[in-house]
Amino acid sequence: MSALGKVVRAGVGRRRVQTVVTVLTTMMAVTASVLAAGLIVESSGPFDRAFARQHGAHLAVRFDGAKATPAQLAATARVRGVTAAAGPGRVFSLRPRPEGAPEGADIPPLTVAERAAAGGSVDVLDVTQGRWAAAAGEMVAAANTPFRVGDTLAFPDAPGRPRLTVVGKARSVGRTADAWVAPAQAAALVPPGTAPAYQMLYRFAAADTDAQVAADRAAVTAAVPPGSVTAAGSYRTARHLVTRESAVYVPFVVAFGVLGLCMSVLVISVVVSGAVGSATRRIGILKSLGFTPAQVVRAYVAQAVIPAAVGTILGTVCGNLLAIPALHHEGDAFDTGTDATVPLWIDIAVPAAALAVVAVTALVPALRAGRLRAIEATVLGRAPRAGRGRAVRRLLGRLPLPRPVSMGLATPFAHPARSAGMVAGVVLGTVGITFGLGLGLSLDRIDAGLERRSPGAVEAHTMGRPEPGAPPKAADPDAVARAIAAQPGTRRYVRITRSEVGVAGLSGSVAVSAYSGDASWASYEMISGRWFTGPGEAVVPSGFLKTTGTRLGDTVTLTNGARHVTLRLVGEALDLSDEGRSVLTDARSLTALGLRTDTPMTRFAIDLAPGTDARSYADGLDRVLRPIGGGAEPDEQESSPVVIAMDSLIGMLTLLLAAVAGLGVLNAIVLDTRERVHDLGVLKALGMSPRQTVAMVITSVAGIGLVAGAIGVPLGVAVHSAVLPSMGDAAGTRMPSSVLAVYDAPLVAPLLLGGVAIAVLGALLPAGWAARTRTATALRTE
Repeated sequence: MSALGKVVRAGVGRRRVQTVVTVLTTMMAVTASVLAAGLIVESSGPFDRAFARQHGAHLAVRFDGAKATPAQLAATARVRGVTAAAGPGRVFSLRPRPEGAPEGADIPPLTVAERAAAGGSVDVLDVTQGRWAAAAGEMVAAANTPFRVGDTLAFPDAPGRPRLTVVGKARSVGRTADAWVAPAQAAALVPPGTAPAYQMLYRFAAADTDAQVAADRAAVTAAVPPGSVTAAGSYRTARHLVTRESAVYVPFVVAFGVLGLCMSVLVISVVVSGAVGSATRRIGILKSLGFTPAQVVRAYVAQAVIPAAVGTILGTVCGNLLAIPALHHEGDAFDTGTDATVPLWIDIAVPAAALAVVAVTALVPALRAGRLRAIEATVLGRAPRAGRGRAVRRLLGRLPLPRPVSMGLATPFAHPARSAGMVAGVVLGTVGITFGLGLGLSLDRIDAGLERRSPGAVEAHTMGRPEPGAPPKAADPDAVARAIAAQPGTRRYVRITRSEVGVAGLSGSVAVSAYSGDASWASYEMISGRWFTGPGEAVVPSGFLKTTGTRLGDTVTLTNGARHVTLRLVGEALDLSDEGRSVLTDARSLTALGLRTDTPMTRFAIDLAPGTDARSYADGLDRVLRPIGGGAEPDEQESSPVVIAMDSLIGMLTLLLAAVAGLGVLNAIVLDTRERVHDLGVLKALGMSPRQTVAMVITSVAGIGLVAGAIGVPLGVAVHSAVLPSMGDAAGTRMPSSVLAVYDAPLVAPLLLGGVAIAVLGALLPAGWAARTRTATALRTE
């Protein structure tokens, strides 16, 4: 081994603590960077990547089998512009009925398609649970349906009234069907003497815009007999839904990613610069032994790069491992699936960037030391420059503070550049903690606000499970109301009927929820305005205001055929359902529209008296309602998968940022303690106890933590105030003030001490080492 190689190996092995700190810091920084970059990429265009991976269908076209033969449909695969096609396969629109449900239960029909296997050249399905349907009596349900593996669904309108068991769940990125059955089962679903409908799936060379997709559809339509095409679904509809959901992720992931990347660069720079700078005296010795400046520079850059390379490799592995659950959460939330891996280019780019930062950071102090004469490097490397921090030490020494405390408070002024880097690192860590905690609280409040769409502890409805042997029937809503009023434990209730109406000047229909009775306690989370108090008033989501171009105080006209009614908008509610196309009002407001009030879409939200058990109450009410056709059950709210995924990512990223900041402090204190070990020996010889030594070291970072907290907490609040409205805009809603105002005094006070906590935790190990060092050992150390 050459002399230069021996110097590198000796330097890495001799400074074991600094080497370990460099490895850990680089590992945590690269882990945070790989994870953040992977999440940013996954949040940016998840549909497009999943669509390319699963060879999604640009167009799913349904044909009338009475007007076009399977051979004619198969020939459309050769239409100009088609690059791949699948089918024809029989397709049905069937209304399912879960086991035990009464006849007439309003379950939306499913699009059931014939398919022999999950793979193929178009629309490769991702089987997420169970297995593929291989025989008659089996079906695979889409991942976004409420059915579970093992459920049995009856199809009373299909020939033979078949009962199909869900044997698997699969994800179609283009959402081409709600369920799939094997060819044998599909043949049995065709009514005798009739021609089935068929479905063809196509991929086109040009389908990037709505106009191109429309042109592709026209080309397929022209290739079959007139009237054959009965429906066509574009992939761009599913893409719009997923893009809107993923856009909610982007602001907060980018914010965390930028914080993580900035902290990684800063902390790595401080760690490496300090490690090389602390070796200035040794550099002088090497020059005295005949090493050239170029050899010295190469040696100390190598001593920094070698442990950093080890940390980079470990960080890349850890980042990919942490990305697996994180990307799974995102894929489930977007309903696109994921390959649960970080793109290869990130695994190459992030480590390369980290090593480049290490090399450049190490090169600067190494070049500076390499230009020094041997005697200068030897003298400058022994201790901080004379006079640095003395004025502060004298000033603090006059205060009525214990000597270890005053000495500790003055320590950062001996190395102002190193202390500034430490402050910056702790500031970024405090920003991450403040932002992450506030964002988590805001998301929980959003989730709680969305749950207010279903108020009360118990929900009753007019369509329930029938008594054994009794024919299913719908209950009279008035009879259900009387039963609820008579049930012990009822505090109050409200009747809610959902209907579809038109809005003057707006194409399509909107959902209207009509409340009968006192609805004041069942209000949504309000963004602005107030809840309606009587007929003639309405509350709408932000999406409705944006779509119609209205604002609070304006009036809107609801229509039902030739009938119409005018309502005044008095409140803006937090509601993301139906893409904001919904209206909430008193049932008396809709009397003039002639809407039915006894539809299966009628439900009752019930608030219970204090001390009433929701499960026992619901079971008792259900026994009363079942004989008349109704039912009741506890209103058990489940957190949104998007909120769950976000909370998981927030916790993971916040911990990583705090860990990186703490390691930066650890490194700085290790360097400082190593440099001042002789001074520590003198202090110990003069009577300083181990406890006083620990107090001095901890105090040296406590002031830095206080300053960092005072800077970082307001910055974290500012980041939260900027990111959360952006997330709301992406979701199509404004945010209530209660969601934004999460930083109250009881929360801010501990956050201000967060910087102190990061700094103190990072300083505990070197403080313990300094306290345990024997006086004689410290005095002999140079």
